[in-house]
Amino acid sequence: MSLALARPHRDDWRIAVSGLLGGVLLWALGIHPRLDTDGLVLWHASWAALVPLAVTAACEPLRRIMPRTGLLIGTAALVLDTVTLGSIVTIVLYTDLMYAAVLYGTPAAARRIPWVTGMLTVVAGVVPAALWRDPQGLLIGVGVGVVAFGPAATGVLVRDHRDAAEAARLRAKQTALLAEMDRTQAVTAERSRMARELHDMVANHLSAIAIHSTAALSIDDPRTSRDALAVIRENSVAGLAEMRRLIGILRDGSGDREPAASPTLDGLGALVESARANGLEVTLDAGHGKVPAPVELAAYRIVQEALTNALKHAAKGCVRVRLRQDEEALDIRVTSPYRPGDTPRAPGSGAGLTGMRERTALLGGTFGAGPRGALWTVRATLPLTEGDPA
Repeated sequence: MSLALARPHRDDWRIAVSGLLGGVLLWALGIHPRLDTDGLVLWHASWAALVPLAVTAACEPLRRIMPRTGLLIGTAALVLDTVTLGSIVTIVLYTDLMYAAVLYGTPAAARRIPWVTGMLTVVAGVVPAALWRDPQGLLIGVGVGVVAFGPAATGVLVRDHRDAAEAARLRAKQTALLAEMDRTQAVTAERSRMARELHDMVANHLSAIAIHSTAALSIDDPRTSRDALAVIRENSVAGLAEMRRLIGILRDGSGDREPAASPTLDGLGALVESARANGLEVTLDAGHGKVPAPVELAAYRIVQEALTNALKHAAKGCVRVRLRQDEEALDIRVTSPYRPGDTPRAPGSGAGLTGMRERTALLGGTFGAGPRGALWTVRATLPLTEGDPA
């Protein structure tokens, strides 16, 4: 698989063309940075200054894609320029190559180039001054600093700012991603909580309606039909009230309905009486004291759903509800007669068991449900710690 070669940036082409044209214009006007007054110019032909100019301009398209190569070739061209009449544009283009080598080069190059050019600046100023015993020799170091160290230091500053900006952008992106993940998780958790509440509040009444309507349709007895219709009406009204309460909670700022209070374990007696009215034989053994509100709500909902499942699936017999509390946890056990192969009196989806398991898990407790001999047992152990069961 072949890798496509990087193409020079169009701005780099503009710099190269502009520099070349500018250098040619200065050459045509006879403007050069040095004169051969001291015999230092080795290449006297005026056109010779165009050679390093052309080479340096040709390095400009490499400033982003191959900055080190461009700098090395540009350095050779600058050395060549020193033995000609020279061109100011060649020097200016070389400073840009030095700057680009630090800005676009590797991190190692960005660390080494300023250090090397700084050392060259010091040496170029101190050595001539010491050899010639003339302070004006320091001007050579100043020239090297302007041409080499200055652009390299500028490249370091710009690169640091660019890296800091990129790091800030990445942090902002990561923060936004984490915020979106938190929002998604919060929405998912809220939807799950609403699903559990809706199921627990309505499923019991709808199951009773389904069972008693089946009895009313299948048994040709006016008294039985009246009793079944009475139970259906009672559960319909109660279910409608529960739905209204849930809608009132979900309304945001409507102000037309006060949020309903969460059910407590003190309401287990009424819950059991409702189950008995729906045809279940239920005994309640509730030995508990004061428990945290989240545990209390979870315990109530678990008992409610266990009784709903017993109404739909249990065989004939007594359903027993037992609560026990110690210093660390509240233990809930609901047992109902179980006979494999019986047809449910009302359809189920399994959401009830899922809801009970989720409520228990949110509190860090343990949950189990399944047949044990002739009984179907639902057991949950809820730690007495603060939390949000919903």
